[in-house]
Amino acid sequence: RDFCLSRGLGDVYKRQSPLEADARCDVAVVGAGVTGALVAHALIDAGIDTIALDKRSAGGGSTAASTALLLYELDTPLRELSAHFGQARAARAYEMGVEAIRRLEGLTSDFARELGNDCGFERRPSLYLASHSVTARGLREECTLRQRHGIAVELLSDRDIASRYPFSAPAALLSRDAAQVDPLRLTRSLLESATARGLRLYEHTEVTGYDTSATAARVSTATGHRVTAQRIVFATGYEALPYVGGPSFGGTLADIRTTYAFASEPVGTQVLEKIGRWRDRCLIWETARPYLYVRTTPDGRVLVGGEDDDATDRDVQLARIPGKIAHLTARFTQLFPDVKFEVHSAWAGIFESSHDGLPFIGSHPDYPRACFALGYGGNGITFAVMAADILRDVLAGRGNPDAALFGFNR
Repeated sequence: RDFCLSRGLGDVYKRQSPLEADARCDVAVVGAGVTGALVAHALIDAGIDTIALDKRSAGGGSTAASTALLLYELDTPLRELSAHFGQARAARAYEMGVEAIRRLEGLTSDFARELGNDCGFERRPSLYLASHSVTARGLREECTLRQRHGIAVELLSDRDIASRYPFSAPAALLSRDAAQVDPLRLTRSLLESATARGLRLYEHTEVTGYDTSATAARVSTATGHRVTAQRIVFATGYEALPYVGGPSFGGTLADIRTTYAFASEPVGTQVLEKIGRWRDRCLIWETARPYLYVRTTPDGRVLVGGEDDDATDRDVQLARIPGKIAHLTARFTQLFPDVKFEVHSAWAGIFESSHDGLPFIGSHPDYPRACFALGYGGNGITFAVMAADILRDVLAGRGNPDAALFGFNR
């Protein structure tokens, strides 16, 4: 089901045909959102014959609903993650987030040069606000720990915040390693680049079955066609969640949530930066859960999201959107009272959150010859970059030292 309820910021795209005959390849990627596109692009780069399939148009599911704040941080603070996995492993997960943003910067630069495609990538600082005074101490500890592991971050006091922004908070972390992107254009640029180098992409092709033998794996489609491959990668987001918990793990591995967001009409960069005092148009989020998240677009729109709940029924989501957007508008106005705007479009999007804040990447004991790329957390796009790098190495037979951090048996 497509939970992107409005795509007012989409672009024109040349659609690909459905699968109309049986096919063979080395790897079949199921799902052509941003995760599947990154994986397919990486596999083609490695010389692996790849087919990608999606039951929608490419990027037409949760990708199109993403507000695409590119943060290296996880929803789980480094100090909490360290308590579960040890400081070295936890810090590596954070370092990989920094590296993922750098990789995306390089990819989008390549697409601008080679394809003439603007993916809307912009480096922006991020501001992580302490929602309450009790969380300010935690931010001080978090800042010290990140700096110890070489991550560039600055702790702002309440006075620092008041002097720089039109709002107040007990404390905040200011990071320079953050960015934003247009997720739909990124996805379609990845696929355009990959198809030019041999990727076979089939849209509106629903996978209805999966089976394996000693020598091959097969996916079956709703139209009765099959793709035979050596391995299959499932990059299907929340739609895979009912299948990957199962008896091997004693229950679900993540929780499904719905987030709500809106995009404003353009208000202008001068209004945002000078009148609104939105310094560097930084990405903003907070320690409260669920958290408010805010960014701008290159053409001077405001994107605001949050108000997460457990609604998964589309009719319920639709009914809740007006109230959710009213709350989000009020929250934004508290931050930037001088920024006046009109809502252009509003939508709801499904996402998943793993219990430790990490994605699931790699093989699964219940599904032989299959790998999964499931970015279960608030930073799905950076997780997708990690998945692409890890699965490229694994499927090329090289192995990857970071794979164990994101495995199902961690």
